[in-house]
Amino acid sequence: MARAAAAACGSCSWRCCGHTPATRSRPSAFGHRIPFGVIFGGTDVNEDANQAEKNTVMGRVLEEARFAVAFTESMKEMAQAQWKARQISLAVTSAVPVQPHAKGKIYVQSQGIATTPNAAFNWNTFLQRSEINQSADNLHIFLLICGLRQVKDPLYLVDAFSAWHQEEPNVYLVIVGPEVDPVFTREVKAKVKRAAGVQLIGEMPQEDLHAVVKNCFAVVNSSVSEGMSAAILEAMDLEVPVLARNIPGNAAVVKHEVTGLLFSNPQKTLTAYLEDTPRSLAMLCLQGEQRRAWRKLLKS
Repeated sequence: MARAAAAACGSCSWRCCGHTPATRSRPSAFGHRIPFGVIFGGTDVNEDANQAEKNTVMGRVLEEARFAVAFTESMKEMAQAQWKARQISLAVTSAVPVQPHAKGKIYVQSQGIATTPNAAFNWNTFLQRSEINQSADNLHIFLLICGLRQVKDPLYLVDAFSAWHQEEPNVYLVIVGPEVDPVFTREVKAKVKRAAGVQLIGEMPQEDLHAVVKNCFAVVNSSVSEGMSAAILEAMDLEVPVLARNIPGNAAVVKHEVTGLLFSNPQKTLTAYLEDTPRSLAMLCLQGEQRRAWRKLLKS
């Protein structure tokens, strides 16, 4: 019931306690007495909750859920604020006292990940598939892992990386992920086709993707909003540097210049962090304390 009811919100991240995407069908009915919990993924709270119809459906599901899980304190606070407002609205229009259905029900639990790189993965074959015809020994591959939809903003760094590639031909941005939004996917493909040094690869098996992460220079996240990025966590687990857009979901995971780099605009990412700041370059090489800090964060 939770899966079907939550489906109406259209979110790619609202999930039932069985960790099954709750986005494939319309709700059949509310009121069943089957106990369930929900997990906030990110897009649901950050984006979908701002749309009245989706907010209403998610609020109804939350009312009936035994518990809800948020990955960070900030996500929990956002969810409480969203559905506290709805509860107040219901209280004003209802003759029956309405209990705050989010209060005391949302628990914070960081997202868990496990990485399993394919030991037989051929990095040179991947480079050829990506149309990168250079020696692997001298490449700096920055990897952006995301489904092609607007909230992930995969085009945010394209111009900056393309300009950097013109100056340093061994620098590439490779975008990897499924075609989630067909209309936006066409826009991404058209933009990437014109951008030197930027390549677009389709969805990959998870073990192959983990192998790509392990071989790349750094993983990039440019999302407009995030709950807790699995790509960032997986890169950290594989001891690969992370450059992440400075948004609440990323800042909850990445401590700037300790466990990764946070950026607020494309030019600052490349010029200030990667070219002019020796400390940041050292961070990207993951020497000594930074490597241990990366691992410690994952275990905490």
